[in-house]
Amino acid sequence: MQNRITEESRLLDKSGCISTPGYATKYLLKYDRDDIRAKKFRIKEWDYYYVGNNEHAICLTVADMGYVGAISATFMDFKTPSQITKSSICLFPMGKFHMPATTLSGDVVAANGDVECAVILDNGVRHIFGKYPNFGHNGEELSFDFILSDVPEECMFIATPFDKPKHFYYNAKINCMRAKGSFKLGRETYSLDDALGTLDWGRGVWTYDNTWYWSSLQTVLPDGRRFGFNLGYGFGNTSAASENMLFVDGRSDKLEDVVFNIPGDGTDNVEYMKNWTFTSSDGRVELDFEPLIDRYEPFDLKVFCMIPHQVFGYFSGKCITSDGEEIVLDRVLGFAEKVHNKW
Repeated sequence: MQNRITEESRLLDKSGCISTPGYATKYLLKYDRDDIRAKKFRIKEWDYYYVGNNEHAICLTVADMGYVGAISATFMDFKTPSQITKSSICLFPMGKFHMPATTLSGDVVAANGDVECAVILDNGVRHIFGKYPNFGHNGEELSFDFILSDVPEECMFIATPFDKPKHFYYNAKINCMRAKGSFKLGRETYSLDDALGTLDWGRGVWTYDNTWYWSSLQTVLPDGRRFGFNLGYGFGNTSAASENMLFVDGRSDKLEDVVFNIPGDGTDNVEYMKNWTFTSSDGRVELDFEPLIDRYEPFDLKVFCMIPHQVFGYFSGKCITSDGEEIVLDRVLGFAEKVHNKW
């Protein structure tokens, strides 16, 4: 029941709507800001990177949300456990960040005051470097300089329409890239030489009020294969395809629907730090999730808000590939989130 896209075409038709809703494992649908028919301040473009190992991680975001832009960074310490998140905000970037139209080429060079983040893409290798002064609790500077390489042969691309003309979301999730380099917080250096990296690449025109669920994991299995997953739902019309996918040794493996069972979800008392479960309609994903850190950094002006609960923790359970291989996870680090936006 899921539409797999296998041929190249333009993402949007002449009316600014998605021409072919569905999913692909490569960049096949061509995105172009000039094809968008909605007002320019409604366009949202971001690149989010998560790079980490079992002890620490760094998250970096460059986002152009039309009327607001951000360069954000997060330091994750899984041993303590603790986290620091800061965002440098600018108003009305409206395309001034020049976010690339494809995952295959193009650089991101963003600065706001003394905060800098650059992603230089050369022959499939991403060189990511920059700095965030006055980042730590005692004013320490965060600096980073690392590369991400070995992009898997297949990734997750999904073209999701909203039930409103000219509104859409085009998203890529590239998991399990190999990292090399480090980041520093003050005088402390954190190696990323044994880390893996994920890119969340998003382009679209969203409706005003949305809630999404997203979960991601990447690890190296005991036999040396890289394994990961992307799970999510909650926005747009996903009748053509879900974004749920396993990644095994560079190949993608499509899943049906997956539900995040968060204690108290749907009530005023959601308990994010209690254990979650994940279940799939096809029986191929059955997971328990033990929370470790809730990265809760709300920005709430009532008429405009971004309220994320990005929870990092440990997954245990099983994932079954389409050819019947059972992959068992035993407290493997990953994250799952519920985010409510009015934007």
